[in-house]
Amino acid sequence: MKEVHLINEKFDPMVDDPGNYRYGIFYFNRNDRRRIVSKRNRLLGVTFNFAHPYAWWWITGISFFLVFSLVMSFFFI
Repeated sequence: MKEVHLINEKFDPMVDDPGNYRYGIFYFNRNDRRRIVSKRNRLLGVTFNFAHPYAWWWITGISFFLVFSLVMSFFFI
């Protein structure tokens, strides 16, 4: 299995292809098996591959945690 280093990669043809983006900002590529990929500008960090089903579980979990934290902060203030 090939090990992927997000920091060291300089050119990734799948990430750099504008056709793999929805609305210009959401990376959506069914042929890419990675859940998390580097952004086009590598200095801005990483993003989810929204075509990967597990990415949606992560996004749902993070969103649930943020909403839960916000709701609970109103009860304990």
